[in-house]
Amino acid sequence: MNDAAAAPSRTGDTAVLDVEQSVSGRFWRQRHADDRTALALSQRLGVPDIVGRVLAGRGVGIEDAEGFLNPTLKSALPDPSRLRDMDKAAERLAKAIEGGEQVAVFGDYDVDGATSSALLDRYFKAIGVALKVYIPDRQKEGYGPNAPALLALRQQGVAVVVTVDCGIAAFEPLAAAADAGLDTIVVDHHQAEPRLPTAVAVVNPNRLDDDSGLGQLAAVGVTYLLVVALNRALRQRGWFKGSREPNLLQWLDLVALGTVCDVVPLTGLNRVLVAQGLKIAANRDNPGLAALSDLAGVDQRPGAYHLGFVFGPRLNAGGRVGNSHLGAKLLATDDMNEAQAIAAKLNDFNLERREIEAAIQTQAIELAEAKWAGGPGQQPLVFLADPRWHQGVIGIVASRLKDRYRRPTIIVAMDGEVGKGSGRSIPGVNLGAAITAAKQAGLLLAGGGHAMAAGLTVALNRLAELETFLSERIAEAMAGQPQSHSLGLDGVLTVSGASRDLFDTLESAGPFGAGHPEPRFAIANADVVKADLVGQNHVRMVLAGARGGRLKGIAFGVADSPLGQAMLSAQGRSLHLAGHLRADDWQGRRGVQLFIEDAAFPEN
Repeated sequence: MNDAAAAPSRTGDTAVLDVEQSVSGRFWRQRHADDRTALALSQRLGVPDIVGRVLAGRGVGIEDAEGFLNPTLKSALPDPSRLRDMDKAAERLAKAIEGGEQVAVFGDYDVDGATSSALLDRYFKAIGVALKVYIPDRQKEGYGPNAPALLALRQQGVAVVVTVDCGIAAFEPLAAAADAGLDTIVVDHHQAEPRLPTAVAVVNPNRLDDDSGLGQLAAVGVTYLLVVALNRALRQRGWFKGSREPNLLQWLDLVALGTVCDVVPLTGLNRVLVAQGLKIAANRDNPGLAALSDLAGVDQRPGAYHLGFVFGPRLNAGGRVGNSHLGAKLLATDDMNEAQAIAAKLNDFNLERREIEAAIQTQAIELAEAKWAGGPGQQPLVFLADPRWHQGVIGIVASRLKDRYRRPTIIVAMDGEVGKGSGRSIPGVNLGAAITAAKQAGLLLAGGGHAMAAGLTVALNRLAELETFLSERIAEAMAGQPQSHSLGLDGVLTVSGASRDLFDTLESAGPFGAGHPEPRFAIANADVVKADLVGQNHVRMVLAGARGGRLKGIAFGVADSPLGQAMLSAQGRSLHLAGHLRADDWQGRRGVQLFIEDAAFPEN
């Protein structure tokens, strides 16, 4: 098994390596995978047994294996017309382009919105048509379309506005825009209410009457299908006679970036879009992405990890603590000098964001521990509000506390009598639906989202009532779900078995992300040669195995946690370690290292 130690053949209550309680208090659980399917996949594909187990654990069937490892957009891309109102949207835009009407895009300030806006901007440039891009100021205007901005666009001569990654709940602003003679096309993916906003077309796979089956798409995925539909409509109108149509594949790097950063499931079409987009990203044709990559010191082929954890935070920083429009501007520019300047600004904003986030996170943890004696580990919802908090970073803090307490979390930044909140959820709890229900119950001034993330605006005097409503609804969703803190593992490796060859083989089953989890392994009986602090609160290790081999490992931000203390105390001893394998290509060397998530001391 490529020097992989045997993993338990059945899941049940069997603990991997007999770890029922790790140093982080978690049960090490073998991920479900049919043994016969895993073996058949291994034999058919000529891959190690443990890779067959990874594929079987993600629902890959024997007949689907070849196509799964070699996904193609040609076979996966649906007809955009499957989405309700898509043809209306494409025809209205084609008519505007043909008639010389001015078109604008109104985008959200996060990565999904920035990539959607930049995608439309690049398409319009490619066909020789000007497009106005408007990204609202997060602090002054808040989320989504607002009437003053839309009316200002109308006064500037704009005839058609396309909202991307927003608009599905902007009833009053879009009604005001329509009254002013502005045609709006909503392109969104957030949870929809039965009532739809006033618009020429509402393209959203999550509207209640849409049967396309594409509800997992990020907004940039929906926007890409709009571009495909618009390109087809223009072709039918003869727009490209005498000229070459743009190559729509060239912008899949933007689609991949927005899809990964919005944490939508990387299954089905999303997985194909990201897989193909990463190939485009490797060409470094987008100056903005190239500038970000150089600034962050990424000297290897980018993967989903780089999109989500290296590029994403920097792009988001503009909307959180800086200038909201910078992300879309960076991704749309073809000027490398401009791209480098914007990337540098975003990097500075990201450093500022980290400082603000760290302070708020500390305050939020203190507040949570004081609010619930012993911590909120048994609560259905972590709900915290404070006037000290910066609304630009509360989403990140919500994500951190969600991971810490393994509970859906909502963090609210209060400003006078109104609070802006951001929430993050756990698998099995649709937070967007809960927020939509709260809005329909009259508890919110505004709100919406999708399964794993949501935002809201609430009056101060409704905070307690809102917390009670959401807690009760989420408790119902969590009923019957396993409450034990477990860590799912795909198998067990020795130190020498955690090789670069294994990593490269596993990469063919990617890209990994939400809904298609990255393989996580236990490294059994690793001898800790070295363990020390590095950077800001990180712990790194050098490991050796009984069968030989060396392996580097690192755990981020854990120095003051039980995990970090256990790692630092283990030098000269043996540890079971759990985590993900990552490429380690420093200075041209093709190696692998372990990103450590948990540890346990072997039983004597």
